[in-house]
Parts: sequence; structure tokens; C-alpha cells
Amino acid sequence: MTIRIVRLGEPRAVDEGVRLGTVRRPPRGVPKSEFAKQDWYDVWYPNLAPSVETMKLGQEAATPAQWNHFARRYRAEMATPENARTLDVLAALSHQADFSVGCYCADETRCHRSILRALLAERGAALRPAAPARATPSPESPPRRRLRDA
Repeated sequence: MTIRIVRLGEPRAVDEGVRLGTVRRPPRGVPKSEFAKQDWYDVWYPNLAPSVETMKLGQEAATPAQWNHFARRYRAEMATPENARTLDVLAALSHQADFSVGCYCADETRCHRSILRALLAERGAALRPAAPARATPSPESPPRRRLRDA
């Protein structure tokens, strides 16, 4: 049993389980009834998404120092009691069930998913290894619809 960290909108793995969308906003132009059918997510859980202000820091991070500032801010948000308990629950569940958490960003290394992966690992979660990064995005990789900011 494991947690997969995924890009929302990409096809699901056969044994992926329930997909949690850890994003601020639902996918633009997609009816709610189609979220799961179109491989976005089964459950929207914005509690684990960065705040709007923190998300902007990550999107605008052009240097390692700026990215580290974003990471510190996001980690601080995830350290609140409510979010810390959620991370503890997910880490515990990862030993009993397959599920996934995800975001829209194409590059996990420049997304809150990478920090979320680390936070879950720090709590002893069973995690699938990260997929190897692609040197350049392939035409098949972008999600099927235009998205709002993550």
C-alpha cells in the first residue's frame, strides 16, 4: 500500500486508488460530475494546497533562494495543528490503502507536491518513488484542459 504523488489530469495508474486534489481551485471548464471521470481527482482537498499568497511565491520563484522561501512558507502552513493532523492521518493510511495526492503543475520539483512528498515521508508514509523528471515536456503530458492556478 502506498501514496502516489501525481499530476492531476494525467491518466490514473491501475492501482492508484482514490485521488485527492490538493489544489486551491477546481479545474476550469470541467463540470463537477466529470472531475473523477476525467482523471482530475475524486476528492477535492484544498487544505493541503498552499495559500494563495504562498502559491504566488512558488509560481514566481526564479532563484533557489526564492524557492526556499516558498518552501519555508508552505511548510509553516502545513505545520498548523489541523494540517499536521491531516498529514499524520495520510501517512498512517498509506500503510493500509493505495491512494494519491496531486496538483496541476507539470514539474513536481517546482511544485508544492515535492514538499508534500517530503512532509509525508518525514511522517513515515509509504510513498511510491517520484517519476523521473523529463528533460523537456512531451506533447502527451499536459492535462487535457486549460487550468486555473493550482
